[in-house]
Amino acid sequence: MVAGKGRGVMKIMRFATSARFAKCRLTGSSYNVVILADLADLAELADLADLLPSPMLKNTHKPKLPITHSPATLRAMTSMKLSAFRRPEVLFGIVVLAFSFFTYFWNYTNPPYLYWDENYHIASAQKYLNGVYFMEPHPPLGKLLIAAGEKILNSNEEDDQFIGTDYAKDLSTGFSFMGYRFFPVLLGWLTAPLIYLIFLLATRKTQWAFLLSFLYIFDNALITHSRAAMLDSTLLFFCAAQIALYFLILEYRNHRNLFPFFSLLFGVTFACIMTTKALGLILVLLFPVLILQLRKTQRITNHARLPDGQGLRITNIFRQCFQLIHHHSCSLHWPKIAQFFTLSVSGFIIVYCAIWQIHFSLGKKIIPSLPDNGYYQASDAHKALLDSGKTNFPLMLRDHLHFLNHYATGVPTLNLCKSDENGSPFFLWPFGARSISYRWETPDGGTYRYIYLQVNPVIWGLALMGLLTAFAMLLSSVIVPSAASQMTYRKEIALWFGLWLAYMLAVSQIDRVMYLYHYFIPLIFSFILFGYVMMEVKQIGIVKLSEIAKSWMLLGCGALIFAAFHVYRPFTYYELISDEAFKRRMIFPLWELKCVHCERESMYAVPIEGEGN
Repeated sequence: MVAGKGRGVMKIMRFATSARFAKCRLTGSSYNVVILADLADLAELADLADLLPSPMLKNTHKPKLPITHSPATLRAMTSMKLSAFRRPEVLFGIVVLAFSFFTYFWNYTNPPYLYWDENYHIASAQKYLNGVYFMEPHPPLGKLLIAAGEKILNSNEEDDQFIGTDYAKDLSTGFSFMGYRFFPVLLGWLTAPLIYLIFLLATRKTQWAFLLSFLYIFDNALITHSRAAMLDSTLLFFCAAQIALYFLILEYRNHRNLFPFFSLLFGVTFACIMTTKALGLILVLLFPVLILQLRKTQRITNHARLPDGQGLRITNIFRQCFQLIHHHSCSLHWPKIAQFFTLSVSGFIIVYCAIWQIHFSLGKKIIPSLPDNGYYQASDAHKALLDSGKTNFPLMLRDHLHFLNHYATGVPTLNLCKSDENGSPFFLWPFGARSISYRWETPDGGTYRYIYLQVNPVIWGLALMGLLTAFAMLLSSVIVPSAASQMTYRKEIALWFGLWLAYMLAVSQIDRVMYLYHYFIPLIFSFILFGYVMMEVKQIGIVKLSEIAKSWMLLGCGALIFAAFHVYRPFTYYELISDEAFKRRMIFPLWELKCVHCERESMYAVPIEGEGN
């Protein structure tokens, strides 16, 4: 019974005790199930019928569940459908969506001026809208979405002011950013529920997931950079989707329909990442991690021992034999790996090639005022194709990828002695350094409006604390073997810390100047690490932490995050602020915050006025 029927019976009985089923009764050779769940639950339960031995099935080649629907059951099913939005996780998700709408999306056309890389990306978007050929240092998806927003909303009568240049400036009167900023801001907003879903899957605690999502919802730096026609909000959206799919694939690895669907989406989202910005390449490491996770599948229940007593007594030898059999019952699951690999790689190739093909098909017109007489760095064969109006996907893709490398070699290196240097060394990013002034203006000479890439100090402090604590936990588990056995989330902490470390090591090898927003991807990793550290930590000093105590701690952190967000919101939403109020916010020297009339002070270099190299 344990070896044959027992596996199916025990799985069914585990479902019977779950909250999704009112009753699951096995009687002799048949079973009746009264279901109080949706169709997904029914399909999941039906999958378990494959585990039942043939004597329990009645003359069917493909076992099916006889379902008894009583009037009470039908009423309960209807009630469940109507009350789906009253489930706590759904309610908290709606609140997350509402909070992030007002922090990310509301009034996103402010300021009505170009700032930072909008000058480049809006010029590229207009080339798409007018069919102009061009090359750009980033892959096409982010700029295609910027162009699509303007195409859909059509917020400007003219959309060809900047097709003859790679740098837009001198906006026409009445120029609107509503279309150009629409998709970057929309995806920045929709990243919040993805972050909430990640924490929900990781912690299994709705309130915790809600409070931990504050790390994204109320970070001033993330909001500032996402409310513009730039690429990083698009990149972060697909990175968050990739991470959420990682958790969903593990969650539904045994589901017949959802597992292949999520596997396909995993490849699709990675293609979107790699056609937005090359920095997202770090998430390729999730592919081997998932394969390792899927490499083995549990064949029997997690009970590693047979019960002693009640007439059943076994010796230590038999006990060891049973545990050995249990250990080897975890067998290789190559079909599952093959399914995941085939679907994810197929999704990646199809979408990656499709996005590049859209880019090639839209750019036909040559404008001589653009670099290299409008041909950029195209090879002679590529130029011939453009002149004839034909396309050759492999050749054109090769030349565009070569242009990415060509552009990178022309970007200057970091020089902190330049008075107008906005870059920062990678090892200062976890501290929120260095802040970047994107734009400022004054209406009266006494107060000023700023768009500043300035972090929320509470959020970045918690993220740094999560990193340091995770490192300490992993180090202690290596030095003290007994500490490893006491850790519940050691593998998870090692994974996300490893991804953070791999990213930082990779960018340390880049010679060109880098900026604080290049830290956004590992910042998301550190958010996840903070969540796992909160679950892992059991005491602080001599004070033991219960689940309730941790919940109160997270609530306090949420309150501090919200307060700090409002302290620095003038830098995020272009609000008026005086020099005195600005100086009160200069609480950390490494940020190098600088108001218009403030002396610039640096802890690591002495800026030289007029220094340009």
